Amino acid sequence: MRNRKLLWWIVGAVVVVLLGGGGIALAVGNHKKEPAAAASSAPPVVISAEPSVSPTPSPTPSPGADINGPLDLVLLGVDTRVTIPDWEPHSDTIMLLHVERGLKKAYLYSLPRDLRVKMPAFAKAGFGGGTYKLTEAMSRGSRVPGTKKTNVNQGYELLTKVLTQYTGIKQFQAGAILNFGGLDQLVDSLGGVDMVVDETVKSHHRKPDGTMRPLVPGGGDYSGPQAVYRPGKRHFVGWQAIDYARQRYGLPNGDYDRTRHQRQLVRAILGKALGQGLGDDPQKLQGVIRALGKSLVYVGGRTPLEYAYALRNLTPGGLTLVGLPGHGVGSGGGYLGEALTAEGKGFLTAAAKGQIAPYLAKHPKLVN
Repeated sequence: MRNRKLLWWIVGAVVVVLLGGGGIALAVGNHKKEPAAAASSAPPVVISAEPSVSPTPSPTPSPGADINGPLDLVLLGVDTRVTIPDWEPHSDTIMLLHVERGLKKAYLYSLPRDLRVKMPAFAKAGFGGGTYKLTEAMSRGSRVPGTKKTNVNQGYELLTKVLTQYTGIKQFQAGAILNFGGLDQLVDSLGGVDMVVDETVKSHHRKPDGTMRPLVPGGGDYSGPQAVYRPGKRHFVGWQAIDYARQRYGLPNGDYDRTRHQRQLVRAILGKALGQGLGDDPQKLQGVIRALGKSLVYVGGRTPLEYAYALRNLTPGGLTLVGLPGHGVGSGGGYLGEALTAEGKGFLTAAAKGQIAPYLAKHPKLVN
């Protein structure tokens, strides 16, 4: 049972570890605890009067057993540039996961990193508010007034305020941000993943052998041979899976294509972890845990173990991937960011009201 719990903790972590293209740090913020399960209405246990017979103790509920949903979770890939002191973190990838009541069906969708949004004033960071790209909420919120230090948790707090204001979703039960270190090892410890590549993707960062492409003298771009991922069913090792899912340059729809590939990778990883039965292989399980250990830091609220246990019945078949359409916006010929179409905004309204399924029935093209 211990290994089974660890397996679901791993699966839950894997879902978030894949979300970023750069360095990532993790915070799980639980702003609202799920109500405890109602007391059992079963008849009382009749205990024999025989003095030698002791009552059977009631089993202790597993951590997370009281979480029933629905849940709205924030999954972030944040560029922390850990090699650069005091680099302000940017949320390069923003995914939202809505899990329906009963926790067997969920919807994973992305918001464009350059989405143009209004941000409220945030006194902790000395931020007066304004209209900016969504990716900037983390960096602006992370600033510590009077210093050059940054606080990722603080940035997460502002970002969730922005998300609540923009989406209409009143409460996010938890959020996740991860450190990028160890991500290749994590995927490799699962034996790689199988994916169907839906379009030709050229790597901006890697050579065909997986080594990094050199920067052009003077900086600004990379040069030399590129790794290329062609359409069809492919088996990816760690560096290939992450490299494929982080590319946006050269794709017909840029970041919209990239976020679609990331959602596909999340489902592929989830399926691989479940299909391997890691709970029955302690040695392999420990290898995955060691890989995750380089990437995970948790802060506050209900633990990832609790959510992993609660989501134990959520399979890849119960996870629907949703793509929200959008377009660029500008002023005076200059690019300002992205905006969702009316159809995309309509999905968010449906999500806030708990009416995703009927909305997708009327807008089936949103389903990947």
